[in-house]
Amino acid sequence: MCHVLIIEDEALIAMLIRDVLEDAGATSFSFAATQDEAVAAAVDRIPAIITSDVNLLTGTGPQAVAVIQQQLGPVPVVFITATPADCDPCPDTSHILSKPFSADAVTKLFHDLVPHN
Repeated sequence: MCHVLIIEDEALIAMLIRDVLEDAGATSFSFAATQDEAVAAAVDRIPAIITSDVNLLTGTGPQAVAVIQQQLGPVPVVFITATPADCDPCPDTSHILSKPFSADAVTKLFHDLVPHN
């Protein structure tokens, strides 16, 4: 079973990411559009992987991920954003995809970061 937290403030993009990851083998999802929602969702159900936009309705994806990892320990993350230069802190630039993104790129990173799927 592979639970994914999708941090994205645009509902259509969140659904597209969900569809791609469901096809790739993810089995359940939580969604968040703000930094606080993201942290609460992760604490409620620990994700196997996180996808995150950078700029959210309130707060940022990178700050949400930092708080989540501080509370829960390391969780793999893929940032999917139209503003990759704003990704701070984003220590691993190989896990940043620019919008528009390809389904193949998302699937590849998913399989690389969660190899049991």
